[in-house]
Amino acid sequence: MKEKMSEYTANDYKKGKARWCPGCGDHFFLASLHKAMAEIGVPPYETAVISGIGCSSRLPYYVNTYAMQTIHGRAAAISTGAKVVNPNLTIWQISGDGDGLAIGGNHFIHAQRRNIDLNMIILNNRIYGLTKGQYSPTSPRGFVSKSSPYGTVEDPFRPAELCFGARGRFFARAVASDAPGTVEILKAAYNHKGAAVCEILQNCMIFNNGAYDPIYSKEGRAENAIYVKHGEPLIFGKNNEKCLVQDGFKLKVANVADVKPEEILVHDAHCQDNTMQLALAMMDNEHGFPVALGVLRDVEAPTYNDAVNAQVEEVSSQKKYHCFKELLETNDIWEVK
Repeated sequence: MKEKMSEYTANDYKKGKARWCPGCGDHFFLASLHKAMAEIGVPPYETAVISGIGCSSRLPYYVNTYAMQTIHGRAAAISTGAKVVNPNLTIWQISGDGDGLAIGGNHFIHAQRRNIDLNMIILNNRIYGLTKGQYSPTSPRGFVSKSSPYGTVEDPFRPAELCFGARGRFFARAVASDAPGTVEILKAAYNHKGAAVCEILQNCMIFNNGAYDPIYSKEGRAENAIYVKHGEPLIFGKNNEKCLVQDGFKLKVANVADVKPEEILVHDAHCQDNTMQLALAMMDNEHGFPVALGVLRDVEAPTYNDAVNAQVEEVSSQKKYHCFKELLETNDIWEVK
């Protein structure tokens, strides 16, 4: 686990006045990020927030850290370079579902495969908000938008499935309006060494309001969501009356009173085999399951940035030259007068 470095407050990480539509989930997330940064305690001057293009990608303007808004879909590429050349820098990469999974999808999957030590945030509102309401890679089939007036004829990406398929080692999920849940997964992402993906479910008040209505309120989450924690039984419901059990190779919702305690599944976020973690991540209300929130997968593995820097040091130690001047003086030299 990474150590907390010093004491800060949320105000130490705030900058400017956030300009998003009233009620936008970006406001909720920004407040949670400020709070998480303060509790983590990494100094602002050792932190960078890097984004692409979109509503969510305006966020770097509102943090008192090093910050950069890059070009559309390239936040992961810039973040990778920054982390490799400055391994001690804590990087928060901010992307929307369009920016991060459409034009930025290739960078997203390779960041997972390489396991670069980045905190990768996907603010998922299932819509392109900045360009005024086109469907995105996470919009459901049949979704009516300005670019799909008769409904989309495509199946959506599901960020967890994409992350796991790209050999992702960390995946967590929270609802933007749930501040404690969001802060918890952000801190877990920071403490994970490697690519850490956090999917934040949020409404776009103008173009896709109500996308997550069943779980957007505290009361709704009590009934329609399950908070997963490593080592704890998978129990949910307003009165903890429901649970998840195994039904062959699938999951099944059962009443706690109807099953034996040992039949209730226990969450294992550290299991190398991601079968059960993915099954939890894919649950949805439409098929009678609760939406899984919290840290679903958290597995240790070597990071790309550590491996690259170790390789550079190893190769450098075996070379006769370590800079351009020494390279020029390595072979025969002629002096022209």
